[in-house]
Amino acid sequence: MNFEIPSYLDKNNIGPFEIYLEQVERVTPYLGKLAYWVETLKRPKRILVVDVPIHLDDGSVAHFEGYRVQHNTSRGPAKGGIRYHQDVTLSEVMALSAWMTIKNAVVGLPYGGGKGGIRVDPRKLSMGELERLTRRYTTEIGIIIGPDRDIPAPDVNTNPQVMAWMMDTYSMNEGKTATGVVTGKPIALGGSLGRNDATGRGVFVAGARAMQKLGIPLEGARVTVQGFGNVGNAAARIFHDHGAKVVAIQDITGTIYSEAGINPYDALNHLKEHSTLKGMPGTETIDPSSFWDVECEVLIPAALEKQITEENANRIKTRVIVEGANGPTIPVADDILSDKGVLIVPDVLANAGGVTVSYFEWVQDFSSYFWTEDEINARLDRIMREAFDSLWDVKERHNVTLRTAAYIVACARVLEARALRGLYP
Repeated sequence: MNFEIPSYLDKNNIGPFEIYLEQVERVTPYLGKLAYWVETLKRPKRILVVDVPIHLDDGSVAHFEGYRVQHNTSRGPAKGGIRYHQDVTLSEVMALSAWMTIKNAVVGLPYGGGKGGIRVDPRKLSMGELERLTRRYTTEIGIIIGPDRDIPAPDVNTNPQVMAWMMDTYSMNEGKTATGVVTGKPIALGGSLGRNDATGRGVFVAGARAMQKLGIPLEGARVTVQGFGNVGNAAARIFHDHGAKVVAIQDITGTIYSEAGINPYDALNHLKEHSTLKGMPGTETIDPSSFWDVECEVLIPAALEKQITEENANRIKTRVIVEGANGPTIPVADDILSDKGVLIVPDVLANAGGVTVSYFEWVQDFSSYFWTEDEINARLDRIMREAFDSLWDVKERHNVTLRTAAYIVACARVLEARALRGLYP
């Protein structure tokens, strides 16, 4: 790899950021004169690592490791989520921030990429502890975030309530209400209608467009979903509502299958009532590894990164993969699936619905004028369709995968901005 590994990464185990670097390497030959600036994409602009101490309910003090990475701001302020997970690493947050740079450029949003995280298992914290953790973390990263500098949003294990605490903490430190500092907020605090299902809706729009290009009817199409959180269950519901048949769902609690189809609304209710997908009436529980063997027209990986690997790629029997998660397919699996004729709608397009509606929320907060949900959905659908069609044209012109087409378009947009701005001083 043509890249000098920075001292803060393990050269023998770079982690998720290595996937991103390989993706940039693959696209460099298509960048022409802009390749002069490509090293810009291989290094985050700014990395902040913070200690997050809080009082626990038992009176003791616990320390947690927090990150905020701003990958690139050539096209606008950084934008990206905050995740709370016990396995968060710097390499992961670096990769996620870099993918946000690409994602924002793919759909033409005036943002760069950012991402944050705390190494914590939020299930082990009370609501009070979670609030104290969020407020302390917000204060620690407050020196680099702001409505025109870096705008966080929800991600894994964070939600509108966490965003409300972040917004309030930042506002208290600023001495004024700053609704635009985060997106994904509750509606009562300047949040946007349509935000909760936005990422899943974007997955549907991109997936349906791909099916249309391949001549696959939506009615009766078999869909499998890995990950049944906000993105996975929204995508499942919207595919179901448009006549598709969800035949398998997998999350951390179990894997269920039904040839006749699973009603995702019922699955969500069962999960809420029993804290597991297992035992849902009308379904059979299967071994988690068997999920990859289920035949379908559309597979939606909507959990975490590195789920589709060289070990399971050959087992997958689908025509379209729509990446609801960030980085779910490693590069070698990408090649295996492409050789099999599987069309992969990459994460940087497929799950861009969330950041697109976050952009709508940010605009609405600045103007203090809010749109209807129908207006938001119509704008989201148009942006997703236009972005897909532009990538499809590049894919056909260069005879490359849709992922490579996405990186050609996005990297060119970011590097054009970098070239026009030049270097300061």
